[in-house]
Amino acid sequence: MTTETDPTPAIEIRGLKKAFGAKVVLDQLDLRVESGESLVILGGSGSGKSTLLRCMIGLERPDAGSVLLHGVDLFTASREEASKLRQRIGVAFQGGALFGSMTVAENVDLPLAEFTDLPASTRRIVARIKLSLVGLEDAMDRLPSELSGGMQKRAAFARAMALDPSILFCDEPSAGLDPVTAAELDQLLIRLRDVFGVTLVVVTHELDSAFAIADRLAIMRDGRFVLTGPVDEVRASQDPWVRRFLDRVPETSRNDDKRYRKLIRQWETEP
Repeated sequence: MTTETDPTPAIEIRGLKKAFGAKVVLDQLDLRVESGESLVILGGSGSGKSTLLRCMIGLERPDAGSVLLHGVDLFTASREEASKLRQRIGVAFQGGALFGSMTVAENVDLPLAEFTDLPASTRRIVARIKLSLVGLEDAMDRLPSELSGGMQKRAAFARAMALDPSILFCDEPSAGLDPVTAAELDQLLIRLRDVFGVTLVVVTHELDSAFAIADRLAIMRDGRFVLTGPVDEVRASQDPWVRRFLDRVPETSRNDDKRYRKLIRQWETEP
């Protein structure tokens, strides 16, 4: 789902490059994400998708290229501009990243306390509203350790939405969850997108979640985009590597099959 209220893309990446020593992790990436769009970034381990996400939220400085959020370069912006940008994005980290010594409501209150002048009583009301959006209003005063994995993920979404961000970044939102809970989180993300018009960028390796959430998919390999496009277009791709990835066929399987058959023939022919 996309909106046409703002011609400036929510996110624009130009010539992004990042290396760690001699290892090039991101290799001249270009990407555009429209406002209100849901983009899912897929890729195997070591493909560069997590580093890309860290660059997109400002936790990792690229060696070259730029990341523009609503037309403002994240890495050349002034301190004031950068602060305003941070208030317009929300991030739900893979492990939830909730502070264990704080209640769920206090965790949601953190960005409100940092970026607003609202009194504590008003911030608590806002925290209650955000938690009600994710079905956790009754868990406001519980500690993260008292919640299930799925509930912790939902609490992380509530905190990420505390400042009504225009862009929500999610890192492996369904990792480690059972299929039913993962599907519930997928539906929650879709609801947040549809109700609030938030732009979603989700990094995952879960194909079922990717197909459920995405308007568009971007598949990464070795620091580059192998294919980007609408879900139906990507699923219909006949690119050999994309097909192996989507069908979950290990790249070494064919060579392994040949080696196993050779060993079996040798065993059968030995006296």
